[in-house]
Amino acid sequence: MSVHKVIEIKAQSPKGWEDAARLAVAEAGETVKGIKGIWIEGMQGVVEGGKITAYRVNAKITFEVETNR
Repeated sequence: MSVHKVIEIKAQSPKGWEDAARLAVAEAGETVKGIKGIWIEGMQGVVEGGKITAYRVNAKITFEVETNR
């Protein structure tokens, strides 16, 4: 049996929500091993001068907890 943990990550990209999600996984992967999935809980945009300048996601990252068994 495996045990999984969920952490919440907020990420931002100037390119789009998909890129922000990719960045969330990449950044989490720098310190968290065994990432198994991502769930986008919410999306947000920053608007300046009538244009979207930043895309933000609230992501839940799931990873497998390592055990000594």
